[in-house]
Amino acid sequence: MKRMLTGGLMCAVMMVMALGVPGLFAENEDLDFTLVNKTGKNISSVYIAPHDSTDWGSDVMESDILRDGESVKIVFHPKATAEVWDLWVEDKEGNSVEWESLDLTKIETLTLKIVKGKPVAEWK
Repeated sequence: MKRMLTGGLMCAVMMVMALGVPGLFAENEDLDFTLVNKTGKNISSVYIAPHDSTDWGSDVMESDILRDGESVKIVFHPKATAEVWDLWVEDKEGNSVEWESLDLTKIETLTLKIVKGKPVAEWK
């Protein structure tokens, strides 16, 4: 499913990154997860949207880079209600990969890898 990237429109729920400041944002712990980059590339953009949405919303990385080997906590707005989400990542060269139908209520850690030249997502 193709989606339009629109910088001005927010997806159905507002996504925020944990900034390391406890209590700064309320969160929906059922959906929060840690994203681990083991792709061999630096990820420059991460978009997360409910599976039934037609809009990716804003880049949750904002201006940050998720370097290979690093991880970041993705924290959801407390009013987020969808269980099934899609994830789209892009590197600085414009290469992108999309994963669909991720049940974030069952995922605590999502690890992105490249295995034999193919993108793979593993979770626990």
